[in-house]
Amino acid sequence: MIFLVDKTEIIMKKLLTILIGLTATGLLLIGQTNEKSSKGFVMDKVVKSDKEWETCLTPQEFQILREKGTERAFTGEYYNHKEDGTYICAGCENELFSSNTKYDSGSGWPAFFDALDETKVKIKRDLSYGMVRTEIICAKCDSHLGHVFEDGPKPTGLRYCVNSLALDFVPIK
Repeated sequence: MIFLVDKTEIIMKKLLTILIGLTATGLLLIGQTNEKSSKGFVMDKVVKSDKEWETCLTPQEFQILREKGTERAFTGEYYNHKEDGTYICAGCENELFSSNTKYDSGSGWPAFFDALDETKVKIKRDLSYGMVRTEIICAKCDSHLGHVFEDGPKPTGLRYCVNSLALDFVPIK
């Protein structure tokens, strides 16, 4: 009988160890899922509740990124920014745009003629405010970035018009 109790105890300890391992793995993955891009790459998706976003964004960033707001023209930090580097999502640090594609569109917002690659941003039809526009969204965290228009320079003919508050900047070292 003692042998049976010891064997049951060993099995229970092994099951408990497995359960703890699975729980720890699950905790590490909370807020992230894998999503396949159009090129077949797997990107870690950032998923958070509004409450979680409110704890890691400023109120102004939350209004732009999560509530699809727009900052006033000619007021953003990166409107006249000229440094070489990479513009990343303020919500998840996904690399979005290179300074090599940034140009002065005269619109009052940072403008880029191309994203780093097509897997970095998603586009979505936007019918808000009685207009037909194309919204640009971070592919990693689904944050609103701005809009893309077909009046940009060559070679793409596109103007990615982005809110400065949706971006952070990483300079080339």
